[in-house]
Amino acid sequence: MTSQTITAAASGTWTLGDLTVNRMGFGTMRLTQHGEAFAPEAVPRDRDQAIAVLRRAVELGVNHIDTAAFYFSSSRSANELVNRALAPYPHELVITTKVGPGRDPSGQWLPHATPEQLRGQVEENLRQLGRDHLDVVNLRIVGSDSIAERFGALADLRAAGLIRHLGLSNVRGHHLAEARSIAPVVCVQNMYGIGAAPEQKELLDICGEQGIAFVPFYSIAGTGRTAGATDGHSAEVRSVARSHGVSAAQIRLAWTLHQGSHVLAIPGTGDLGHLAENVAAGGLRLSEGELLGLAAASDETA
Repeated sequence: MTSQTITAAASGTWTLGDLTVNRMGFGTMRLTQHGEAFAPEAVPRDRDQAIAVLRRAVELGVNHIDTAAFYFSSSRSANELVNRALAPYPHELVITTKVGPGRDPSGQWLPHATPEQLRGQVEENLRQLGRDHLDVVNLRIVGSDSIAERFGALADLRAAGLIRHLGLSNVRGHHLAEARSIAPVVCVQNMYGIGAAPEQKELLDICGEQGIAFVPFYSIAGTGRTAGATDGHSAEVRSVARSHGVSAAQIRLAWTLHQGSHVLAIPGTGDLGHLAENVAAGGLRLSEGELLGLAAASDETA
């Protein structure tokens, strides 16, 4: 299989509310700088290259872009890059963004937004993206505290027409139940991939039962997280990759998509070659034996 000829359509589709997307999407977190994401000392990525990657992603059939106003470096903003590269936006393009955390101009993380501050964050995303409404807004949290007030504030903005659909990020099962008692939830973004703990899969399964998209982050990087992918793949991952003639990263993505028809992928990269490989991973088909072997694998990066 040649990655140049495979588009995101090979991954199949899912609906975020009333919005249909290909299951292989694109995350913008790594577009703003080289090296570890969110590191203030990191070198900004070439702007023209980042724009070229975004445009190529859409050419390859990607119609689900994940971004956030807090994805920025000293001289690059992911939302601004999305706007510059893709506006006027194709009607089938779905842009998902996140609110909750924030960063100051130096790149330092700030405390979670209050319910009152969330409107400002939504308006910031609208302004940067050049939109009159946001397709999907995920509330990203840390910890186990109630999210009722914060999610309720976003539900009010949804009722006002600024947001079309709502989702959650980095949450636990009780957060999903709490949110669904306030407003519909179309997606959950949580860390997940080969080597994930059983309790992480529980929420994936719950989402499937409730018809909610589950969108893993760090499915390639694993515990490398913001630093990105490493070479620490297990022997099983490397073996399956060799048998298919693809990279270990592609196998990790394919395995993740095989976890359910409601599972979406949003790998990010600033490299055109890696982009084509990521999209092509949506066309990989793994056998039951391979899936079981990968699930049992102990992986240094997961």
